[in-house]
This record gives sequence, C-alpha cells and structure tokens, in this order.
Amino acid sequence: MDLLTQGLLGGTLALAASKREHARVAAAVGFAAGMLADADILIRSGDDPLLNVEFHRHFSHALIFIPVGALIAAILLWPLLRKRLGFGRLYGFALLGYATSGLLDACTSYGTQLLWPFSGERVAWSIIAIVDPLFSLVLVLALLLGIRYRRAIPARAGLALCGLYLAFGAWQHHNALDAARELALQRGHQAERLMVKPTIANLVLWRSVYLANDRYHVDAIRVAPGPERVYAGTSLPRFERARDLAALAPATVLAIDIQRFERLADGYVVIDPKRKNVLSDIRYSMLPTAVKSMWGIELDLEAPSRHARFEHYRDRPQGYRQKFVAMLLGRNLPPADQ
Repeated sequence: MDLLTQGLLGGTLALAASKREHARVAAAVGFAAGMLADADILIRSGDDPLLNVEFHRHFSHALIFIPVGALIAAILLWPLLRKRLGFGRLYGFALLGYATSGLLDACTSYGTQLLWPFSGERVAWSIIAIVDPLFSLVLVLALLLGIRYRRAIPARAGLALCGLYLAFGAWQHHNALDAARELALQRGHQAERLMVKPTIANLVLWRSVYLANDRYHVDAIRVAPGPERVYAGTSLPRFERARDLAALAPATVLAIDIQRFERLADGYVVIDPKRKNVLSDIRYSMLPTAVKSMWGIELDLEAPSRHARFEHYRDRPQGYRQKFVAMLLGRNLPPADQ
C-alpha cells in the first residue's frame, strides 16, 4: 500500500505490543521500520528503466528478509534512541514494524515477492486497494490515541478493526470473482484467466479482467452493500510476441525487456489501442471499464539493442469523476457509456 499506511501499520503493531513507558518510542520505531522496506524504490538505473520496477516489492518485502530489514532499521535508529531503549528492545519493535510491510503489500493487486528467493511468484491477494483512506484513518486514530494516552489498547482495537476490514475485502473479492465468472459464462466465454481487483479507495467497485478467445475482456463489477451491477467494458487482443513482433530477434535487449515486463504484469499485456509502440498492463486503468492502461513500456523497434522505456499515463478520461462515482453508487451511466 502507500508509504504512509505502511508506516502507520508498523507503528500501530509495535505500540500494541509495548509497555506504557515505551509506548511512544515503540510507535516511532515501528512507524520508521514499517516504511523502510519501500526504500527499494531507490534501486534504479539510468540505462535500464525496468530495473526499478523489478526491484520494487522484491527482496526487501520477502518474509525471509524481515529479520535483516529490522536489523537495518534498528542500527539506523540506535544512535537516536540508545539512551531510551536497549538494543534488544529496539530491535523487537523494529521487527514488528518491518514485518507488516510485505504482508500488507501482498493484500493489494500489484504483487509482492513474499517467498523470495525460493520463488519468484508475485503474491497478490487483491483484497484491498493500494490507497484506501478508511483503512488508513483507522490506523491514524488508533496510533494517535495510543500515543496520547500511552496505552496499547487503542492500537490493539485499531488492528482488530483493520483485520475485520481485510476480511471484508476477502469476502468482497470472492463475490466479485463469482460475478466475473458468471459474466463470462453469460457471454459464452470460457475464461482461461480471470482476476478482479478493488478500484481506488473502496471495496465496492471492482475491475474484472479475464482472458477468452485470445482477448482480454475488461468490466466493472459493483458488489454489496447495495445493488450488484455489471458495467460492461471492452476487450483487446492479448499480446503475443511471436505473432505481434515476429521480426524482433529473441536475444536482443528489447526482446528480453518485453519478457521482463510480461513477468511484471503477470502476462496481462496488450498493445495500447492508441499508442501502437506501447505494451501496457491491462490490469490497471483510471476507469474500471477502460482498457487504456496507467503504465507500460515504449518500444523502439529501430533500436532493439536499447532498453525499453517505462512510462506512466495518468491522463484522465473525459467525465472520469462522474462515471466513477455513478458506478460506485450503482447508478445508470449515460447511454453512450453503458
């Protein structure tokens, strides 16, 4: 999730396990350690744009790296806190804070290498959005109350509420997945692959992407509370390098970058409908019914020895806010958008 929420969860967990005299410093240590795993964003190369994307949520988020990451956090904080905490207690609070990072990120849809180095699979449970203000607000209140009164009880209550919220997200994911399977069957499609993910800041409106007949079909699905509705999107052909870029030699830098991007996107790759030199990750778009992706790689087929450029596309479709809110509330869209 976002960096602030990572820190809030780490601080809340450390505070929940602290004694009264250590409540505030425990929260500070947990907060700092909870954000440290995302320092992997600093791993980058000017010549290889995909390196940064590959190493985000990589080894620093792995379960096996938690003790190491906590040790790094404790060593960095020790000069500031050595007069207030022994190193062992400091390490314990850092361990609790750092332990939350990979697990919380795995709850989102992007994918986290929890099992590195034993597996390169990017774990993505897709039960909460990458940004969810309600989840973050509960942690803010729990942490502030715990710090204010130097008590672990508010932190524990906040963690319990967040656990229930994640359980609700898992239930909503189940409902959205069932609705997406039913939608595919109604269209006479046999879905070869199917994924659903919550849209930004909520667990009600979900984006569905499934593969059938060599095309990725994109739709929005609104689940409970309130009326369940499907907002039909559109589809694009699945990208296949041997077919779409048959002239590109497989051993070139560009061809290898395409393979790397396909792994990062878990195979959900299409050619951008408006930018024919761009391969995009169809899992992500500003609108849940749109096929225009939020990021992709730009290919220069005239220079196959150069790395592909990784680009973000954040331009919003016309009427984006109105359409998103209408789908979120289960309302009808204008005829042209239905």
